[in-house]
Amino acid sequence: MTENVLDKDSVFVLSDSARAEIEHEIQHYEDPRAASIEALKIVQKEHGWVPDPAIDAIAGVLGIPAADVEGVATFYSQIFRQPVGRHIVRYCDSVVCHITGYQGIKAALEQTLDIQPGETTFDGRFTLLPTCCLGNCDKGPNMMIDDDLHDHLTPERAIELLERYK
Repeated sequence: MTENVLDKDSVFVLSDSARAEIEHEIQHYEDPRAASIEALKIVQKEHGWVPDPAIDAIAGVLGIPAADVEGVATFYSQIFRQPVGRHIVRYCDSVVCHITGYQGIKAALEQTLDIQPGETTFDGRFTLLPTCCLGNCDKGPNMMIDDDLHDHLTPERAIELLERYK
């Protein structure tokens, strides 16, 4: 992941490989709009997030209005519209995880990382995000670090898990 800080007036140029991947994805769909989410994921994988100027670049390749791409980008919580840390820590704050004690997990993460939900640590290592459900309700409380799901958490175990992610 590279950290790109671009303002709204910056020109964003897709890499040749990203453009080729997006063009390949278009072939799988009757309507190029359907490839929007995959195109956003391709850009995010390369840059770590999707800066505003990338929306226009993606729309250009797909041949659709930028507003359509923006609509998809803002709908999906897995698409990051601002820079994030090297590791994304998502804790489940659903009703079930609330009942099973997510509040202790949340407090331990906030205290250990010295950030609030939606923030990134000073060293750029972690971004902390609440999420409505991780689909693992019978094993709560749950959290994900990147793509790894962790269940039956205690505050102590949640903190121990952070050490695995440098």
